[in-house]
Amino acid sequence: MKTNPKYRRVLLKLSGEALAAGGSGILNDDFVKTVAEVLKKCLAEGVQIGVIVGAGNIWRGRQGSDMDATRADSMGMLATAINSIALQDAFIRCGIDARVMTAVAMERFAEPFFRDKAIEYLESGKVVIFGCGLGIPFLSTDTAAAVRAAEIGADVVLMAKNIDAIYTADPRKDSTAKPLDSISYREILSKGLSALDFTATAFCMDKHIPVLAFGLSNPDNIYKAVMGEKLGTLIGD
Repeated sequence: MKTNPKYRRVLLKLSGEALAAGGSGILNDDFVKTVAEVLKKCLAEGVQIGVIVGAGNIWRGRQGSDMDATRADSMGMLATAINSIALQDAFIRCGIDARVMTAVAMERFAEPFFRDKAIEYLESGKVVIFGCGLGIPFLSTDTAAAVRAAEIGADVVLMAKNIDAIYTADPRKDSTAKPLDSISYREILSKGLSALDFTATAFCMDKHIPVLAFGLSNPDNIYKAVMGEKLGTLIGD
């Protein structure tokens, strides 16, 4: 029996570090191609997809510890634009019509972000990749994902990262840490868990946007997530 997707419109947050996938450069081409093929499978199920990608494979603002913080974050925004264009190219080569829309004007490379145009693209079956975060320093791409999800009316934020779930503690430091099936926004905030940054968590709580955090080591997890299979950790009210 055919199963219908659990979510019809999603905002997919991809980790920049995950896209490097152990390769020798900033992007693992074979891995990115696999991600594209999975998204094509999701589109075939009628799922509308917006994407935000981080830039941990190139530059994080906090790396510029001796720099002016605004300039360091500006570099991070530009790095997300590089990743966004790389994703667009991979998606198009896979047969997906993909558009890059950026929060910072760079018309030679991408379209400026306009909410109504983004929704128009989504409804016509195009994947929309949102670059440059929100175009504001001091806010992470997690927060950008939460805000864009609210703007486009996404059913869920899919956080595809380099860890398979949210744990009771950092599993890299605590061998007794256990994965969680679900957790509330308030618990993340009160326990100071680092799965999602504070601003993004508070925003999603205020707007009642569910977040599903799962690992990207197997890109097919994206398809499993949109179809409602059990994986990762669901964050909600």
